[in-house]
Amino acid sequence: MGKDNILKRQTLSKDFTGGSIPRQLLWFALPFMASNAMQVLYSTIDMIIVGEFVGTPGLSAVSQSSQIVNFATMVCLGFSNGGQVLISQALGAGKRKEMNHVIGTLFGFVSVLSLLLSIIIMAASTPILTVMKIPPESYDMAMDYLLICGAGLFFTAGYNMVSAVLRGMGDAKRPFLFIGIASATNLILDLLFTGLLGWGVAGAAWATIIGQAVSFLFSIYYLYKHRDAFGFDFKKESFIPNKRYVGMIAGLGTPMAIQSGFINLSMLFVNSMINDAGVVASATFGVGVKIDDIVNKISQGIQYAAMPMISQNIGAGQPKRAKSTVYWAWIYSVALTVFFMILYIFFGKQLFMVFSDDPLVHDMSSTFIAAILWMFPAFSIMRGSGAFIQGLGNAKLGMVLAMLDGVVLRIGLSWLFGIGFGWGFYGFVLGYGLAPYGYAIPSLTYFLSGIWKKRRALAEKL
Repeated sequence: MGKDNILKRQTLSKDFTGGSIPRQLLWFALPFMASNAMQVLYSTIDMIIVGEFVGTPGLSAVSQSSQIVNFATMVCLGFSNGGQVLISQALGAGKRKEMNHVIGTLFGFVSVLSLLLSIIIMAASTPILTVMKIPPESYDMAMDYLLICGAGLFFTAGYNMVSAVLRGMGDAKRPFLFIGIASATNLILDLLFTGLLGWGVAGAAWATIIGQAVSFLFSIYYLYKHRDAFGFDFKKESFIPNKRYVGMIAGLGTPMAIQSGFINLSMLFVNSMINDAGVVASATFGVGVKIDDIVNKISQGIQYAAMPMISQNIGAGQPKRAKSTVYWAWIYSVALTVFFMILYIFFGKQLFMVFSDDPLVHDMSSTFIAAILWMFPAFSIMRGSGAFIQGLGNAKLGMVLAMLDGVVLRIGLSWLFGIGFGWGFYGFVLGYGLAPYGYAIPSLTYFLSGIWKKRRALAEKL
């Protein structure tokens, strides 16, 4: 079957191997930016409501425990992103049958992995929180949040897996629909459980997991009803892992999972150092990271859009279009970076006031802002060059750069500035903010050098 016929039948997918790159990237990125913003809003609602009804110790509990759950989620997402690259390149090469096998294998792989990680989190919850040095007044609430969200990891990983598959196919609208359902459910249940019923942090955790479960189950039902357009038949035999594709997903996904996991793991060490400075510092950092996450995830929509566009064109043997996609990703990212830096400089303290009514947190917010602004240029570079490394399928390079960012620099610089130089809270945040240059500068050099032209497209191996 020819590629044109495949694309006509595959109505949930989009062909990025022709047409205007800046227009395609912009319109493809906008739903992802909205989806990412809503996904952050999903967890942000927890913190706002917890800050209102529980106070600063509750904010610290949610911010600390969510880092552990995010670590497990990002490990699962690493494998999902590996599958996404295979799906995008298969689509670009016109290999529909192979794409069906990749989707089925990915579903089974991530499902089993998420269940294993849930068991580990629940079994090791006490030593994990002990190592993190959770403030005593936040410890019990942090334990509640960790156990509840850890038990529901399957639904969180499931939603992200479905979204990764759809991103690989060039579909940005359905992930936005699915996260919208989760966010609406979470908001209603947060107000009910945490506010009206007074369940505290545990109520926020239950609201989060139920929202994710509703979103995931709806997405599976929706895709099953539209399975012909989706490109996966949902037959029992299709869920049986294909050894060949298990190997490809594991080979590509393992470095991506390590990459994602190490960045989040480094946050546990940075949090541990900051927690020694007291509950106010812990809460301020937690709120600041959440605000930063909103900014980061919105601009990350550009990277999410660029990645499948690059993959399709690499799979279709059009490297020049892949390079042009990177250039336009940089242009859009720089524009967003300038906007968010201005927002931080003039309205940063007001953003912190949305999450907390603690004057001590408000006072410390200026220190966080002064340090975190150094991070923004690095992220604008990564949106293009990072998408290129992922779309190309060079997972090992991505893993090495992520370890340099997440382990060597994020932990090392935070310790150096915060403890070694004695700069305290400002030094911890500054180290955290400068670490992404360990990914940004080498990835930029790799792209501009042209070394990547020697790599063989993954689609040729399917």
